[in-house]
Amino acid sequence: MEKLVVIPTYNEKENISNILHAIFGLNNGFHVLVVDDSSPDGTAQIVKDLQQKFPEQLFIEERKGKLGLGTAYIHGFKWAIAKDYAFIFEMDADFSHDPNDLPRLYVACKNEGAYLAIGSRYIKGGGFVNWPRNRILLSRGASFYTRLITWMPVKDPTAGFICYRKEVLETINLDEIRFVGYAFQIEMKFAAWKLRFKIKEVPILFRDRTMGNSKMNKGIVKEGILGVLKLRWHSLFTNYRKKVKNTVPESDVSHENVLAESK
Repeated sequence: MEKLVVIPTYNEKENISNILHAIFGLNNGFHVLVVDDSSPDGTAQIVKDLQQKFPEQLFIEERKGKLGLGTAYIHGFKWAIAKDYAFIFEMDADFSHDPNDLPRLYVACKNEGAYLAIGSRYIKGGGFVNWPRNRILLSRGASFYTRLITWMPVKDPTAGFICYRKEVLETINLDEIRFVGYAFQIEMKFAAWKLRFKIKEVPILFRDRTMGNSKMNKGIVKEGILGVLKLRWHSLFTNYRKKVKNTVPESDVSHENVLAESK
């Protein structure tokens, strides 16, 4: 087993069947784990019904209550590590991330030396489709603010379309990841950067959802603003590395490589 896409869901009945068919329609060997937080709209049942059509490719983990994006991904990461997947992806269910970009992220990690490939809106070739101007300004501001505070050389630090090599998730102490909302995306990249993994940004076009409701709210914005400050402070005292032998070659994890691939 090589490639697993982790998709957290909460009330995504309008999108989940279509996104799963789109991923499996790539015929590229992707498996999918849906982590559903007790969606009252029946999202989980749709996934379970589809398991009959994709019994070897589609999996679901159901959790009690709405526990947050970050914990959903960490749940999925631990599941993927236990199943020995070599490449683990983060992806939204609402088609804001184009399934056709999955192979490009995979190639960046598989063939181009990256340990973490980011679907980036803010490098040449990246951008937005049908996203409100106020949301674009908010996103750009958040990215600039995050880079300013953390010094992390990633142009799209809030991105949520990611490919990890398994070694990254095995090395990061996932129990030290503090944020459960969208600041989780920043902290995971920050942890990988602090551990000197090679990062590559791959240009993508980010599309506004056409069905279902956005999960963005004032609490998420507040967490992002205050969370980055807390992240920078806690980084002075936090060791993100698990207490296990790191198998990543030193030549592949230099800061010079991270900087070069993020430009």
